[in-house]
Amino acid sequence: MRCFPPHFWCTSVVVFLSVTGTLAADPYIFFDWTVSYLSASPFGTRQQVIGINGLFPGPILNVTTNWNVVMNVKNNLDEPLLLTWNGIQHRKNSWQDGVLGTNCPIPSGWNWTYEFQVKDQIGSFFYFPSTNFQRASGGYGGIIINNREIIPVPFALPDGDVTLFISDWYTKSHKKLRKDVESKKGLGPPDGIVINGFGPFPYTRELASNNFPFGTINVEPGRTYRFRVHNSGIATSLNFRIQNHNLLLVETEGSYTVQQNYTNMDIHVGQSFSFLVTMDQSGSNDYYIVASPRFSTSIKASGVAVLRYSNSQGPASGPLPDPPIELDTFFSMNQARSLRLNLSAGAARPNPQGSFKYGQITVTDVYVIVNRSPEMIEGRLRATLNGISYLPPSTPLKLAQQYNISGVYKLDFPKRPMNRHPRVDTSVINGTFKGFVEIIFQNSDTTVKSYHLDGYAFFVVGMDFGLWTENSRSTYNKGDAVARSTTQVFPGAWTAILVSLDNAGMWNLRIDNLASWYLGQELYLSVVNPEIDSDSSENSVPHNTIYCGRLSPLQKDQAQRVNFSGSPRSIFVTSRGILLALFAILVSSLAR
Repeated sequence: MRCFPPHFWCTSVVVFLSVTGTLAADPYIFFDWTVSYLSASPFGTRQQVIGINGLFPGPILNVTTNWNVVMNVKNNLDEPLLLTWNGIQHRKNSWQDGVLGTNCPIPSGWNWTYEFQVKDQIGSFFYFPSTNFQRASGGYGGIIINNREIIPVPFALPDGDVTLFISDWYTKSHKKLRKDVESKKGLGPPDGIVINGFGPFPYTRELASNNFPFGTINVEPGRTYRFRVHNSGIATSLNFRIQNHNLLLVETEGSYTVQQNYTNMDIHVGQSFSFLVTMDQSGSNDYYIVASPRFSTSIKASGVAVLRYSNSQGPASGPLPDPPIELDTFFSMNQARSLRLNLSAGAARPNPQGSFKYGQITVTDVYVIVNRSPEMIEGRLRATLNGISYLPPSTPLKLAQQYNISGVYKLDFPKRPMNRHPRVDTSVINGTFKGFVEIIFQNSDTTVKSYHLDGYAFFVVGMDFGLWTENSRSTYNKGDAVARSTTQVFPGAWTAILVSLDNAGMWNLRIDNLASWYLGQELYLSVVNPEIDSDSSENSVPHNTIYCGRLSPLQKDQAQRVNFSGSPRSIFVTSRGILLALFAILVSSLAR
């Protein structure tokens, strides 16, 4: 048995920079993370996983809105690495997004320092490796962005905070899985469901004989805890529930929701939810925490952890709490439609988060994006969006744009599926800065797909079964649709979103189901601010940029670049030259 601590706190240094009466700046927080292989036994057999600083799942990035994060990442894997920060908007700074369209991967044995501000966001997010199918082996961890003191929270402060990762899991390595995906073999069903990297509590005799390690959440009776639950898996929608306890939904991916009680919640690949759970049971025994597969009959075992009251008198017992009907997508869609934005709650700034009247804004562009099942294209198994399978170029799109390198990509992604043979290409949406875009995702595949857009939160205004038509707009929620960065699209159904393109940069739009993403179901959205000198302009190219592809000659050897030692004295390095001066002034004033 293993216990989940309520927090995986990172070793970090926080610097609050302010000089009374002269100048103030948002705090900086510094981290040193090493990504490496570890051994774990989710299903009783030792296997290689990806951890960070010796932890699997990795450490929680716990910060406050407006803080500046300086994250030095060392790659101790045997292949290139990028970390992406799922749901973090990186205002004007897609350089830090950690995907192949914006960053050259960190070579094995190298380090690279991310520098970004968690600007105007509060909520629950997570990070994970974005290349080489590595997420299938772990490498993920939680991101908590707290409110500033001047921003009220629409519920009483919980007595504790718990982060849970629920995911499908394969005992095959990520390298073997990506080879299977490249062939017609495919992923196949996972070996089971894990919760924070642990296999199921032995709720059956069969599982008891397997002697899997399982996880425990320790709580105090009568107290209320915030459970931040992320589906960090690669393919499977999961239903989350806690035996005999209600889940009061309060937040999803940075948006406070209308507070509603649920007995269970479907959480799709890449999605994050926050629930308040009150320990209102007698505590005469432990209780099951369950994550069970949805819409699949090939995955038999659920992920099960244990909720343990401090006064518990015995183990959890009886059958697992009932899930929804396994193949009932109508239940799941109606549950998704029930999510509403809390229009009176405080956002990351003093104004209420619902003050943006999205339903009254004129749409400037409409995209209908249709995904298809994998097929053979140019002799290789590929998957497409609107008939195009995205091929990452050796030179990242953002670098090609910065250095005016032609021929790397084309600004010609079609607004609707084209009547032509599918093809492999590097096609990008040419977005209009401050345009207001309607995107309809039409799922022609047989499984649930999760779409994610970097750089933004979008409003999920509608979803239904069948084909989307112009008349479908009459069903849209134009008042209090939830704003998030990842939405599900059910098989044979559509989901519509609205998004304001107010964040300049090169932004990844992808299907988060890992096999689909790997086979080409992604694209990029280029949003360029024509007013170069305005406050909305993008950040300049980072001083520590890694160069690759056609820009490889610009790359200096790793030994000639900044290489943080991990000592707090060595980490006050920033692209903003004023940082050192401010810190010196602060130290001098304290010495007096």
